[in-house]
Amino acid sequence: MTRTLLAALLLAAPLPLAAAEPAATATPESIPVPEAIVVKNVPPIPKSTLDAMRPYQNSRSATLQDWHPTERRLLISTRFAETNQLHELKVPLGARTQLTFEPERILSGGYRPGHPEQLVYAMDKGGAENYQLYLLDRTAARTRRITDGVHRHQGAEWSHDGRLLAYTGNARNGRDMDLYVWDAASGAERRVAELEGDWSILDWSPDDRRLLLARFVSVHETYLHAVDVASGALQALTPRPEGTKLAYFDSLWTPDGRAVYTTTDRDSEFFRLVRLDPATGKHTVLSGDHPWDVEGFDVADDGGLIAYFTNEEGFGKLHLLETASGRELPAPELPQGVADSLAFRPGSREVAFRLSWARSPSDVYSYDPEARRLDRWTESEVGGLDASRFAVPELVRFPTFDETAPGTRRTIPAWVYRPSAERFPGPRPVLVSIHGGPEGQSRPGFQSANNYLVDEKGIVVIFPNVRGSTGYGKTYGGLDNATKREDSVKDIGALLDWIATQPDLDASRVMVSGGSYGGYMVLASLVHYGERLCCASESVGISDFTTFLENTQEYRRDLRRAEYGDERLPEIRAFFERISPRRQAAKIRRPLVVAQGANDPRVPLSESEEIVKAVEANGAAVWYVVGKNEGHGFAKKPNVDYLQAVVFEFMERHLLAPRVAAPAAPGGSPGQ
Repeated sequence: MTRTLLAALLLAAPLPLAAAEPAATATPESIPVPEAIVVKNVPPIPKSTLDAMRPYQNSRSATLQDWHPTERRLLISTRFAETNQLHELKVPLGARTQLTFEPERILSGGYRPGHPEQLVYAMDKGGAENYQLYLLDRTAARTRRITDGVHRHQGAEWSHDGRLLAYTGNARNGRDMDLYVWDAASGAERRVAELEGDWSILDWSPDDRRLLLARFVSVHETYLHAVDVASGALQALTPRPEGTKLAYFDSLWTPDGRAVYTTTDRDSEFFRLVRLDPATGKHTVLSGDHPWDVEGFDVADDGGLIAYFTNEEGFGKLHLLETASGRELPAPELPQGVADSLAFRPGSREVAFRLSWARSPSDVYSYDPEARRLDRWTESEVGGLDASRFAVPELVRFPTFDETAPGTRRTIPAWVYRPSAERFPGPRPVLVSIHGGPEGQSRPGFQSANNYLVDEKGIVVIFPNVRGSTGYGKTYGGLDNATKREDSVKDIGALLDWIATQPDLDASRVMVSGGSYGGYMVLASLVHYGERLCCASESVGISDFTTFLENTQEYRRDLRRAEYGDERLPEIRAFFERISPRRQAAKIRRPLVVAQGANDPRVPLSESEEIVKAVEANGAAVWYVVGKNEGHGFAKKPNVDYLQAVVFEFMERHLLAPRVAAPAAPGGSPGQ
């Protein structure tokens, strides 16, 4: 299980007829609306808008999926048409051989041990996240679906002998993720254990007799279990302590199967790499006292070397640890960016990973510590642009409303991308992009189409990590829980105060954007700070916490209650009624873009429908874009390109143009 939760600028029920309002009449100078898109109140988008930004939309990225079981070659996912598909690489920077040609995105893939001509991969339909597993046999040129085609399945892991495929699925009741194994020889599926809640498979034991599982309660509370594959007997390896929440994430059996390597925040503000002895419960810290989270690790087949990353103020740093001596080996200096997806090549100490930074999309690398050789396996395109021009972010910290100690104000970290002062002199307009989650973190990775805003339009883009963000310790991560929800909104108010003090920023032209929980933050910012903003854009955002929790998919409901609160409790319901933007929509008077996937299983379409209707009643300009074949964010390239063009045209009219005063509305900071 990974802690990496990505936020995006552009981020189940049938599409209601109310949303299907025709767009303004297209002209020869405008771009067509894609067939899968329904718009409301969106004017024709000039072709010139799309033409100017097109190179910035044509960057690619590559994600590591697996090492070949017996040869030095890699399985990756990347896009060469509309969606990500699986490709194979035989040598670093070699030709990418495409293996899947599906109309939908491939979420993950891996070789079958002992039968590398076969691969298993996960795919959903229309972004609905009811993931199905497929077996591709390259020798027979045949693909078959393994799972039922209806319910949600996740966490596919092959046994070491390649005989059994384990995964979890909610076919029994649509809510709980039970454990299944599929026999590759017979094609038979067997339910190993009926489980309650959300469970993920982490690893097979070396003898293929047990599975290591994690029960996910929330980002602050996750526990490890072992299950006997033959009997289904479940053993808690990390019992839930009374009155304390602990989290265990990335976890693997030791090569002898007697212990578990895991990352945990037990006895620490941050996640550390530890060796857990299930027999005694003893935790032995291996990663020392890094004041940052350890996130993601892997163990070489011989057990002698562990590779892991630390998340140091958002930058990923690689570490190599000898298990016998505890000595840290030299590791390569990587560009200051985001790194993840560690995997050792079978039978070796060469480790592969994914890396992105401000001037490069995600690409796949490997490092051989014995030869001290760093190889780059992919070099993803950036639309023919000169990547050396892309802005490198500056890390700033701005003071907020509360104190960490008497006389010491808490500070909030943020990444600031500034355009060239020579090309764009004077105070610049600002886009504040708020990550989702809320258990997420904005990190200094590649900005893709956002580079257009900075490089071509001279917009300063700021990514704040408001309280509740991960990466800064569990105390910081819990500062927005339950009835402290609007404290994170106050952090945006503090950021607006900071912007007003910066001579290179134009405080009269500030836009907020965000997706999912970040969408809620956008709407809440409009409620409380609308007079200080000129416009906003949100996608798949929560507009009312009560209706969101009542209508999100059942398998997610308890997970979200653990973070936001239980709407069934009268005091929590009353709190939600007070803070939800839909119930305060009369205060939203600024121009707004809303984007939504019709098949979103997380934040249902109704959340966007209701906020659009409510804000329209104020007479505010609301552009509404719905993807009929999209889910929690837009994934298909034609839809993404069109939505970006809509948002950028909206910014041209409302952020880059001189500010026009909005009708007065009551507001004020949360809690004031």
